[in-house]
Amino acid sequence: MQYIGAFEAKNTLGSLLDRVEKGEEIVITRHGKPVARMVREDKMRDRQAARNAANAIIASSKGVHLAGLSIKDLIEEGRS
Repeated sequence: MQYIGAFEAKNTLGSLLDRVEKGEEIVITRHGKPVARMVREDKMRDRQAARNAANAIIASSKGVHLAGLSIKDLIEEGRS
């Protein structure tokens, strides 16, 4: 993964897109701090798979009780 400043990214966008298309990941920084990541579009599908897995975990945790307490009970207890 390569880090590149926003000014340079703006001036070399075409070549950056070529590199990303070949599979390279590029992080664009502003004042040395990461603000964006360029990745191939097909890698975004992996992100959707991760979201789907997270949603499945959340759905499977509904109604789970811990030692007789529901998660809602624990949350309410933490608020008092």
